[in-house]
Amino acid sequence: MPDFPSFPSRPPAGRLRKVLWLVLCLLLTLAITIAGVWTGFALWFQLTAPMQIKTAAIVFLALAVLAAVRALWRRRWKPVLWFALFFAAVLGWWSSFKPSHDRVWADDVARLLHIDVDGSKVRLTNVRNFDWRSETDYTVRWENRDYDLDHLVTADLVLSYWMGPAIAHTLVSFGFDDGRYLTFSVEIRKEKGESFSALGGFFRKFETVLVASDERDIVRVRSNVRGEDVYFYRLQVAPATLRKLFIGYAGEARKLEQAPAFYNTLTSNCTTIVFDLARAINPQLPLDYRLLASGYLAEYAYDVAGLAPGFDYATLRARGRITQRALAAGNDPRFSELIRMGIPGVASAGPAK
Repeated sequence: MPDFPSFPSRPPAGRLRKVLWLVLCLLLTLAITIAGVWTGFALWFQLTAPMQIKTAAIVFLALAVLAAVRALWRRRWKPVLWFALFFAAVLGWWSSFKPSHDRVWADDVARLLHIDVDGSKVRLTNVRNFDWRSETDYTVRWENRDYDLDHLVTADLVLSYWMGPAIAHTLVSFGFDDGRYLTFSVEIRKEKGESFSALGGFFRKFETVLVASDERDIVRVRSNVRGEDVYFYRLQVAPATLRKLFIGYAGEARKLEQAPAFYNTLTSNCTTIVFDLARAINPQLPLDYRLLASGYLAEYAYDVAGLAPGFDYATLRARGRITQRALAAGNDPRFSELIRMGIPGVASAGPAK
């Protein structure tokens, strides 16, 4: 019988150590790189300093990351430890940032919403009803309003597209049987001179504010002033659920009054709050990527039977686009009625325009 070469049952210890060392170095390199990138964004968005100092800090950080990675692969641990200490100090600095109600806010988010609920009677303080002529030319108007939840009859999902098909701002507009509408929107609370940054929203750049507003303000400023593309979808919601959803917004307003909170582009934004409120009512609602890609939220609502029945999604989307109707309506007192013409599920809907 021929002799066959024998093979070791396991790799030699030296080779195993090399493989483990390679894996460790790769993991540590990834960790150092991620920590460096995160620190760079944190410094960029939170470091209060002239642009030259910010740029110098980012360059120093990049050199520190490269030095730590290079030393790691050469089995020199001191630069790696120094980087770890630096990162720990950044985390300490980061933890010192706290949300606040006391800043110099932009006019459209200057006031906090307050909602008093007494049975079916609801009083809202600081409802926004600005008259927008341009983004910088507007009449400031804050109002107190009273509603009776026994007369709450509809809710519309509103999506306003401002950055491609996957990203939209989410609003919910409640309708009462006297023809009035009230829209809720979770937004960043900008300071004067600030503008929205999706990346900044990951790095505690903004606080969160809940706005309750007249549609001639909060919808029209998007469609007619900012040039966003706006879609309305009538929600298929039972009256008892409508009331719970409205009361859920009242609870969110109360929480923000009691404790300011940071806005987070991923975990605490205009879409996640709607889903959280809906899931509190129906815990069976599934998680879905479209909750993050908010531009597709209406398609998700359609798939869970949340939109007006009897229409395919393409029809709901085509007839729900209100941008042109909003432009034509302008500041007409019948703005809410005119933009709903042709929307599936709206009882008084006329032909689409």
